[in-house]
Amino acid sequence: MIGAFYEHGLLGGHVEVEYADGSVRPLAAERWLGPIEGDEDVLARCGGPTLDVGSGPGRLTVTLTRRGVFALGIDVTPLAVELTRRAGGLALLRCVFDPLPGTGLWAEALLTDGNIGIGGDPVALLRRLRQLVRPGGSVIAEVCPPGSKSTVDRVRLRHDGRTGDWFAWATVSADDIGSLAARCGFDAVERWTAAGRWFAALS
Repeated sequence: MIGAFYEHGLLGGHVEVEYADGSVRPLAAERWLGPIEGDEDVLARCGGPTLDVGSGPGRLTVTLTRRGVFALGIDVTPLAVELTRRAGGLALLRCVFDPLPGTGLWAEALLTDGNIGIGGDPVALLRRLRQLVRPGGSVIAEVCPPGSKSTVDRVRLRHDGRTGDWFAWATVSADDIGSLAARCGFDAVERWTAAGRWFAALS
């Protein structure tokens, strides 16, 4: 059901994210269909085989492919995978915790657009990505600005009077990414900001 609501958003439907405390914000999934300011700072760091986790409609996967960088997008939403393939990118309908090709061989793994929140457990997610990247590889994650609070929220999507099931989603502050990375087996963390977005490279 989550995927169905997300697909409505990709098609331009008005989909909202409802939090357990009653607050609501628009999903605005259509913003992921094209380039977003700050993307270039991520793309420029991808020099080897890149796994785009939660790739959505594939804007990063497709751009890397066009630049001659091997990239694979994975997403749990069929329409997102289809849109990536239509645009010339390689994508699989797969969860990051499922068996994946290239385990231990990826140069970079991407967690942009808040995807460090997948599963509501950043420790489990980053430990999984630590398995997927090769020695000397890195995970590039988009994080919340310094001064914000890292959280795990219960949320659900709603559209046209219907609501989906509740699920957990996490946010990670730039202030906390260093200690989190150390817990997950990464030796170094670089943080930077671009176009009002915050990123961290875990290596």
